Amino acid sequence: MTTAEGVVRARQSLPARIAARTGGGVLRIALVLIGLLWLTPTVGLLLSSLRSPQDIAETGWWTVFTEPAQLTWASYGALLDNAKVMDSLLITALITVPATVLVVVIGALAGYAFAWMDFPGRDGWFMVVVGLLVVPVQVALIPVAKLFGAIGLFETTPGVILFHTAFGLPFAVFLLRNFFAEIPRELLEAARLDGANELRLFTRVVLPLGGPAIASLSIFQFLWVWNDLLVALIFADSGSPPITVALQQEVRQFGNNIDVLAPGAFLSMVIPLVVFFAFQRQFVSGVMAGAVK
Repeated sequence: MTTAEGVVRARQSLPARIAARTGGGVLRIALVLIGLLWLTPTVGLLLSSLRSPQDIAETGWWTVFTEPAQLTWASYGALLDNAKVMDSLLITALITVPATVLVVVIGALAGYAFAWMDFPGRDGWFMVVVGLLVVPVQVALIPVAKLFGAIGLFETTPGVILFHTAFGLPFAVFLLRNFFAEIPRELLEAARLDGANELRLFTRVVLPLGGPAIASLSIFQFLWVWNDLLVALIFADSGSPPITVALQQEVRQFGNNIDVLAPGAFLSMVIPLVVFFAFQRQFVSGVMAGAVK
């Protein structure tokens, strides 16, 4: 072994050395097996949602591979006939979409201001935003519930949207500020020399360049709000609950109502997956850009 080869080998990371010794084929097989292991609960839920309650009570979901006649769409028919669960999907969308849009818009504006605008106390206010990242949601539940009760927002859809927006903003501002700050100053100065004001600079230069980070933030916020149970259980209208609360109520009231629970749980999981895969390119770009910077 030459000296140069020894230096290169010494600089290789441990995973790289393991991959070089075991071979790419073995590593790929291991990654495929790990992926299949992570997908097993999802596949099990899907197959359970396509089985009758009698089959679910008698045998496991894996028996469909030997008895495919068990598969039926009857459970999804029962789900469509359940007005409460279907209405809860609409309520969840009415909460998730505004909470995501507000966080992205306000976070982008604040992130641009903290990154490229000079105003008194800018660094101090940004440290306050960073400090808010460590505040757990549970700490604010009782004070915010009292505040919402006093102003008439308790057990309302706008109240849930406002809560999710408020607690999503610190991370949004922190993420987008750091991403926007990496934009070359020369590019912004060139736009200003061409006569662009702050609004035009933000919409025509900063937002297009920050697309990957904004897409990543949108996915994180959408998944967090859509899958939330704690905030929805406390602040949402008990008569028009989101899907997570509606399914939880089905479990409490009808423990054997599996023909509604299984397809409802799978449907509530599929929608965030569709959103993620729709923006996966931008998400990966944003993660990789943040890692390089």
